[in-house]
Amino acid sequence: MMRHPLVWMGLLLWSVLGQASAAWTVNMHPGATDVSNAVFDLHMTIFWICVVIGVVVFGAMFWSMVVHRRSTGQQAAHFHEHTWVEILWTVVPLLILVAMAIPATKTLIDIYDASESDIDVQVTGYQWKWHYKYLGQDVEFFSNLATPAEQIHNQAPKDEHYLLEVDQPLVLPVGAKVRFLVTAADVIHSWWVPAFAVKRDAIPGFVNEAWTRIEKPGIYRGQCTELCGKDHGFMPVVVEVKSQADYDTWLGERKAEAAKLKELTSKAWTLQELVERGDKVYHTTCVACHQAEGQGLPPMFPALKGSKIATGPKEAHLGIVYHGKPGTAMAAFGKQLSEVDIAAVVTYERNAWGNDKGDMVTPQDVLALKQAEAK
Repeated sequence: MMRHPLVWMGLLLWSVLGQASAAWTVNMHPGATDVSNAVFDLHMTIFWICVVIGVVVFGAMFWSMVVHRRSTGQQAAHFHEHTWVEILWTVVPLLILVAMAIPATKTLIDIYDASESDIDVQVTGYQWKWHYKYLGQDVEFFSNLATPAEQIHNQAPKDEHYLLEVDQPLVLPVGAKVRFLVTAADVIHSWWVPAFAVKRDAIPGFVNEAWTRIEKPGIYRGQCTELCGKDHGFMPVVVEVKSQADYDTWLGERKAEAAKLKELTSKAWTLQELVERGDKVYHTTCVACHQAEGQGLPPMFPALKGSKIATGPKEAHLGIVYHGKPGTAMAAFGKQLSEVDIAAVVTYERNAWGNDKGDMVTPQDVLALKQAEAK
């Protein structure tokens, strides 16, 4: 009578495991760089050495248990301090470790050789986004999660790259040696792209080096692999690799955008223009903590709708956004956003969700604050 429940349980288990195995793999991928391929080859070399060791050791064990079992009348031998046995179990493992250490050392030397780079990119972790700065090129930007909030809150179907899409990917050229200088501005993060075999901790006050040379154009994805806070799972890494010609075109466009942004600082903005731009900045940068309608997530993330900050003096509001608030989760955005975007988001918060202050903070106000701080 027990067969039927057991059969049904077996079928259920087989069905669950069968479905799960479609997305389950047991091995690494070679990757898209020479270093990642070297890591894969090293992994497979060590794997097969371990397989041989396992076969020999367990084979000897099972052979001994079968051939020398008590039922055949075998008697255990008695010996003590067998010199050759002790030499063998010392020398053989030593030789195996040396054989494993040689390719491992060569691969590690390659991994840590970040000299003679063609491009230097400073990677800075923030809660919960990445900042990329192309050193010597006057190009820098933030890379934020681009997955729609409807997917996160199960209000829409999740797409193929759920939680792995960003608004601005890191763009690199094929064949160039790229050095990454990895650090953080707040807490410990970790920048990881599996296809490059690059994983470096981003630690405030420290700079860690890594490098890569990508062989094939394409889009490569990774994540922050350090538990860096509430939205740790919302901090993806996306790298878009282009041909050299396409990369040069992209870099030229980014330089032109940077020059245009500097011009916008001196522009005479209207209230409506700042509110429209601030809407985009808020829903990219601030919405995770303060929510779409400014209701916040009290007590950690207070509401902005009807708050004393958003409806009080605009100088105090600007100061909070620019400097942050020590001892709280409110980060300082003075170095994260441009003068235009800081002015726009403060103006938006003062005129959204019924706050309706009717005033505005201009980019010139932010620039004046920044210049005063520099004195």
